[in-house]
Amino acid sequence: MDTIVRLPKTKRKIFTGVVTSDKMDKTIVVSVAKRKVHRLYKKYVNESKKVKAHDENNEARTGDTVRVIESRPISKDKAWRLLEIVERAR
Repeated sequence: MDTIVRLPKTKRKIFTGVVTSDKMDKTIVVSVAKRKVHRLYKKYVNESKKVKAHDENNEARTGDTVRVIESRPISKDKAWRLLEIVERAR
């Protein structure tokens, strides 16, 4: 049985993405993808962006699907925290 994770009721952004790098200490790089409709051509376009997230216990690995939440700036590039690991990589 899966454990139920209660998401905090804040106005902070929460993204779900795939870990692309875990080589830094206490930091992961998460690729967040979304699909949106092009204004002129009415065609779906895939967009993605990479965010650096703080992983206090170094528990996320490359390929894991994770959920990250917006936080105060932790370093120059890092303003997200790891909220939970949704699915482990195979």
